[in-house]
Amino acid sequence: MPPTLASLVHHSALKLTVRAGEDRLDVPVRWAHVSELADPVPYMEGGELLLITALKLDAEDPEAMHRYVKRLAGAGVVGLGFAVGVNYDDIPEALVAAARQEGLPLLEVPRRTPFLAISKAVSAAIAADQYRAVTAGFAAQRELTRRTLADGPEGLLAALAAQVDGWAALYDASGAVVAAAPEWAGRRAARLTADVQRLRERPAPASSVVGGAGNTEHPENADRVELHSLGTSRRPRSALAVGTAAALGTAERYAVHSAIALLTLTTERSRSLHEAGLRIDAAVLRMLLAGEPDHARTVAGDLYGGLLDAPFRMIVAESPAARNRAAAAAAQTAGDTAPETGGAPLGTLGALVEVVESAAARAGEAVLVVPEGERLVVLATDGGAAVAACVEHASALEAARPASDSRSGGDEESLVVGLSAPSGPIAASAAYKQAQQALSVARRRGRVCVEHEHVAAGSVLPLLADDAVRAFADGLLRALRDHDATGRGDLVASVRAWLSRHGQWDAAAADLGVHRHTLRYRMRRVEEILGRSLDDPDVRMELWLALKATAPD
Repeated sequence: MPPTLASLVHHSALKLTVRAGEDRLDVPVRWAHVSELADPVPYMEGGELLLITALKLDAEDPEAMHRYVKRLAGAGVVGLGFAVGVNYDDIPEALVAAARQEGLPLLEVPRRTPFLAISKAVSAAIAADQYRAVTAGFAAQRELTRRTLADGPEGLLAALAAQVDGWAALYDASGAVVAAAPEWAGRRAARLTADVQRLRERPAPASSVVGGAGNTEHPENADRVELHSLGTSRRPRSALAVGTAAALGTAERYAVHSAIALLTLTTERSRSLHEAGLRIDAAVLRMLLAGEPDHARTVAGDLYGGLLDAPFRMIVAESPAARNRAAAAAAQTAGDTAPETGGAPLGTLGALVEVVESAAARAGEAVLVVPEGERLVVLATDGGAAVAACVEHASALEAARPASDSRSGGDEESLVVGLSAPSGPIAASAAYKQAQQALSVARRRGRVCVEHEHVAAGSVLPLLADDAVRAFADGLLRALRDHDATGRGDLVASVRAWLSRHGQWDAAAADLGVHRHTLRYRMRRVEEILGRSLDDPDVRMELWLALKATAPD
């Protein structure tokens, strides 16, 4: 505890006597200051014990003393020490009455007690208090370290809550509560998700204070809560909340800073370790795709738990913006400045990584995430939280996308995701192809996410909306259209009717309103112009697709 007026009064060597303000002696003293100015207020900061001899004061004038004491109290001076036997044999009654009226503690300083002794006593008490705080801070650091090594982040939070006599909570990148101590603090911490998300938008390291008495933004929570971002990357991947009834003291502040350092070490791997982990992830994925699941398991060890043994889903995602960032990163690497590494991809792919990894961490699932340039490949447990979070995230993006963007395939920042069917390590290559196919279908259909089970759903026609397909169709039908343009027959319409009737002459001729012999003649002309036989199913298929690809919307 810092020195108080009560501790100074009880100091046996000072021999101080209380003459007014007996009920306010528990106020902390920040410093002892000597001033004989008639108005020392401009030089006060608040919390001082002011020592005077009344050399330049008319201490016997009640009105003057009332103004003087009122100014001191308004400036935050916590007490007034008056030396007797110097200019006055006793404290003037006018000053005593003014101090009592304002409730300002007034201490009588005997002649044999120099002001220097009082200043030394205050200074020594402040130094002792600071030493106790530092010692307690080091003890707290040792205890937090011990609990972290023994019980992980949960143990650290429990120890921190005890140190600050409050509660503590850890949040993931999405702002969800990962752990809290004591147990009842989880619901209280969950109210601050929006504040944690706002904190993540600020450059790290960042901190903020929310709640507390008088804070109208969180009237339901009287706690004073400090939020601190964790991590060394540009965007923090987690946050710490510390709730207390009052502002933190020095020892508690040391404990919080120690917790921030320890949590940063435990929740975020170093840059080199993270890069090594990415290389392992990529190597395991390559082995799976090469049909070597046993080698993949050997390299992975226990890194992914049972992920490589249980049915999993392969997820392939990309965004046009990621391609531009990859090119920019390559250009930066070629220059003088090295690009930032060791973090998740930026933009929409980075957001997907955070969603998937956060969901997997909350559910205790293993997940394999491998950035591949402008693409992202994810291996996640089938039916698990990570896959569900990916689908939910994609659905939310698609719901928020304007209809015009859906038809055009989205803007540069849009995300496109393909999911494979459930698979196992032996069929990982097939699952990867399925995810790529689903990704291609999603891109063609203007969707954010398509699962491979749904690839065959709907019509194949949206898949033909490609410039290369249209160019092929126009080239195949050009000679027939040129013939029709001369007015010598409707060959294109005849081909469409004949194919739509599966080569049935009578039905197709009826649709056209011509005789079946006329239709037979037209089909022979089509074969002559194209130089291909309509008996070939490939020719019929190509003609039908060409007609559908060039049909007006």
